[in-house]
Amino acid sequence: MKSALSSSSPANGSTTPESVPLLDLSRQYKTIREEVLAAIARVCDSQSFILGPEVEALEGEISALIGASGAVGCASGTEALWLALVAAGVKPGDSVITTAFSFFASASAIVRAGATPVFVDVDPGSLNLDADLVHRLLRTKQPETLRAILPVHLYGQCADMDAFDRIAQEFEVALVEDAAQAIGAEWRGRSAGSLGITAAFSFYPTKNLSAYGDAGMVTTTCPRMAEHMRQLRNHGSPRRYYHHEFGWNGRMDGIQAAVLRVKLAHLADWNRSRQQHAATYDQLFAGAGLTSNPSSDKSGAPVRSLARSPHATHVFHQYVVRAQRRDELRKFLAERRIGSEIYYPLPLHLQPVFSYLGLKAGDMPVSEQAAREVLALPMFPELTEAEIRCVVEGIAEFYS
Repeated sequence: MKSALSSSSPANGSTTPESVPLLDLSRQYKTIREEVLAAIARVCDSQSFILGPEVEALEGEISALIGASGAVGCASGTEALWLALVAAGVKPGDSVITTAFSFFASASAIVRAGATPVFVDVDPGSLNLDADLVHRLLRTKQPETLRAILPVHLYGQCADMDAFDRIAQEFEVALVEDAAQAIGAEWRGRSAGSLGITAAFSFYPTKNLSAYGDAGMVTTTCPRMAEHMRQLRNHGSPRRYYHHEFGWNGRMDGIQAAVLRVKLAHLADWNRSRQQHAATYDQLFAGAGLTSNPSSDKSGAPVRSLARSPHATHVFHQYVVRAQRRDELRKFLAERRIGSEIYYPLPLHLQPVFSYLGLKAGDMPVSEQAAREVLALPMFPELTEAEIRCVVEGIAEFYS
């Protein structure tokens, strides 16, 4: 395996890196530092620190990028999920179908809206919510309280939105996107964030479009819902000191909006870099004989790549593989100063906080197996080919 990788030298004649970080935000900052500082100074000069013109401008720019009727800036991706669900009609006593394999906020936002999460297992290839299982569940025992379906565009690849749109129409429920990891992703040429009635984005510092703090955005295809979400994010207040409902303090900071506007201009190029890095990983893994087909469980290859739909434009928020002896491999890479992470080590249906749902190990077998195997490898726009080669060489050495 090592010889296949060592046959060509790193790009630009560079030497083998001494370490490879999972993520290095400082490299990006160096390329946009002056733009960012000027944007922050603009907010400081205006003294408009909460909402204000920078947030309004960002909302317009995101709305145009996504092709949505409206966009509403808020305090975090978690806040965006809550706003998206409530605006779509989710209320106390309802239930919402979602994936068992995602970040906690996908489900906690449902609970915060007063509803009950109904976990469904994931597709074994992509690890996105399995539309066939959702359809089968609804055909056999649709919950009377079902209000919405919340698919997650995991790792930067859209879920099967053709199938989920059909399901939503057949069973007359709302389709809400968790697009927290998928800004710039597409399904059949349509942007994530324009495929459901509402959609939530996260601008957490690790995301493809990242703030210098916490921030989020909700997009919608319904202008009336956008106005409702603006009210909800501001204590349920349509105008100052008048409150029509119980909302929350979920407003976006002007400084975060200004930083995001600088970065938004670079997003397409950064996403293309991620896609190129993923292609390099694919090529090197295949050349080393390390990977097998995503749908094959019985191949002798120690690493399985995740399936990618031909209808999806993947933006690789994470580059994730399924690895044999995953925990041993991760320790081996850490000893060689190669970063990695596990997204996610425990499926949502097995989280202690959801024990009241009565689910147990074995109920979501694909999610549970994925939690034992997934490994995210270094992925960010400024990653070098030499660093990617170093990662793959390290993995090849472990399995040799």
